[in-house]
Amino acid sequence: MLSRFLLKSIILFIGSMFCQNMLLAGTDKIVVAGGCFWCVEADFEGLEGVKEAISGYTGGTSENPTYKEVVQGGTGHYEAVEIEFDPAVITLDEILHIFLRSVDVTDDGGQFCDRGESYRTAIFTKNKKQNDKAKAAIEKAEQELDRKIVTPIIKLEKFYIAEDYHQDYYKGENFVLTRFGPRKQSNAYKLYRNSCRRDDTVKELWGSSAQFTE
Repeated sequence: MLSRFLLKSIILFIGSMFCQNMLLAGTDKIVVAGGCFWCVEADFEGLEGVKEAISGYTGGTSENPTYKEVVQGGTGHYEAVEIEFDPAVITLDEILHIFLRSVDVTDDGGQFCDRGESYRTAIFTKNKKQNDKAKAAIEKAEQELDRKIVTPIIKLEKFYIAEDYHQDYYKGENFVLTRFGPRKQSNAYKLYRNSCRRDDTVKELWGSSAQFTE
């Protein structure tokens, strides 16, 4: 016969797993590429309703790609971010609306100071519902911008999580060597973003509709 303590422990464990599964069941995920994944991750993790944003690679053919391989080109992979969100707080329509207005959707050669195939924009969809919503979001953005949007919609195949040092880079406390000298990751990120003119370019393109441009 199970002891009363062991039985209580089992009940508590089952209860905690049930609660965790219920919480996870209430979230959804979308993968987007918007140039440097540090910036996309930093932007979306600040939104209410976004549970987590994870930097990674997708869209290419090579398995388990490394950062070096992706940025050198030839893998077909994009720097991308998997956004997990609570649809009861922020909808997929809202996320796509915000995303398109946080990047240069007219640039098919990269984003801002980062050039090459890995830095292009894209929306990766896992089903017809996401695909239809992405199409509608792009059509609406084109009407507002009155320009052709080159951001493609691509079927999501496999999302590879990037190396640990890329995750939450924008708020890291480790020191790194930059062209400005040694800096904390969080400060290096800000210097990079400013020197790359990411926010300035988005404001010039989108005007008052620009997102994440303080």
